[in-house]
Amino acid sequence: MLHQKQNCAPQFALIVVDFEPAEAEGVAFEVAEGLTVEYEPADELPHFFAAAAAGIEHLSLPEHGVVAAARVVLRQARADTFGSSRPAFRIAGYLAARAALARTVRAESREAQL
Repeated sequence: MLHQKQNCAPQFALIVVDFEPAEAEGVAFEVAEGLTVEYEPADELPHFFAAAAAGIEHLSLPEHGVVAAARVVLRQARADTFGSSRPAFRIAGYLAARAALARTVRAESREAQL
């Protein structure tokens, strides 16, 4: 999912995540082993990943009426020194979860029609 906003305060975050069904209710987020991202300062990356996880988990809040049971694996990420931030990654995570939910709803709708 790409989140890019271009204005006087740009935002940039690119994440590729896999959503898989999980046995337990909730969202389990993990970073793929060996994931490398060219970004300085590198110590900010775990915070970006945590923000993406928070954005993904946002959709499973009870007030949204969605019960999630998903394992989410961050496969790729890209950050830019001018524009990447925790809020940008949180938005990218939210957008990724929303897209996955929409695909799930469409797939269930097609199955119900058969």
